[in-house]
Amino acid sequence: MRISVLDQSPIVEGSTGQQALANTLDLARLTDRLGFHRYWVAEHHGGPMLASPSPEVLIGPIAAATHQIRVGSGGVMLPHYSPLKVAENFSMLAGMNPGRVDLGIGRAPGSDGHTMLALQRDRRTPAPDDFPNQLAELLGYFEDALPHGHPFARYAKWLPGRPQRPDVWLLGSSEQSALWAAELGVPYSFADFINPRGAGIAQIYRERFEPSHRREQPEVSIGVWALAADTDEEAQLLSTSARMAMTMLRQGRLIEVPTVERAVRFLESQNSEIPGGQRGRRTIVGTPQRVRDGIEAAAVEYGADEVLVVTIVHDHAARRRSYELIAEQFDLTPATAQPRPQVAAPS
Repeated sequence: MRISVLDQSPIVEGSTGQQALANTLDLARLTDRLGFHRYWVAEHHGGPMLASPSPEVLIGPIAAATHQIRVGSGGVMLPHYSPLKVAENFSMLAGMNPGRVDLGIGRAPGSDGHTMLALQRDRRTPAPDDFPNQLAELLGYFEDALPHGHPFARYAKWLPGRPQRPDVWLLGSSEQSALWAAELGVPYSFADFINPRGAGIAQIYRERFEPSHRREQPEVSIGVWALAADTDEEAQLLSTSARMAMTMLRQGRLIEVPTVERAVRFLESQNSEIPGGQRGRRTIVGTPQRVRDGIEAAAVEYGADEVLVVTIVHDHAARRRSYELIAEQFDLTPATAQPRPQVAAPS
């Protein structure tokens, strides 16, 4: 089983978005050295807690700062964008980082309705809900497979990173995304940290999967929320920051990731005991062995080939330590120093 990272670039109370982005680069370097398989960055808009509205902007610096870890989006929210523009962006990234770039595609907005409107170029009417058509066009660019007579077919031959292209995944937390992924024969990444009741959805994907030139066999990864520390008590205490932030989010009150001290006071005021996960969500919190057991149990439940770990705490050092402990528990192989693959220059 592969172990990977999903980073939402959390902005913590008392810090800045600039520091959050620096922390993302720092964590990418660390997890590359530790031997994690891939490093995905998320897309969220219009809030104070996550400094991650543009995965395509972050992926380049992450790739440049690392050596062997795969880098990509978890994911690009395609309804906001032109498929051609996404294809051009990720063609460039793949061309500059051969064999290392993933394009995870999502349908969710990564924002509220008002922010969705702010992101639109034309705000006179809501954007159409034509995700399947967008996805088919995007794949057509990468594979030079748009139908004969398609008005944009010629652009496939002009993607700047050719012949390199990203590995395309479909992301989701519902049955519909699983059906699309199965029909297209693409790998599927399920957000368990959003919907922890998705094992049946992953099974639908496997049962309906149509082998393709993209994948001959179904491939499932899951994103889980996990936090490891040296003791259960420390891990539970550290997790209070995310618990408070998510509670406030459900109430429509957006905040930066709070300090542990503030979170503990808040949870006590809500008559919530400190131990326990975020309501309605799976959280894997505790000692390294407890976290390993929880990750493995989730992977077995889904039949997953890979688990992407997302962790939000106030203290960046504690987040680093959590990934170090997880790497030790899964006996990940530390990366050996080696030059990054280079784009061939003209002779």
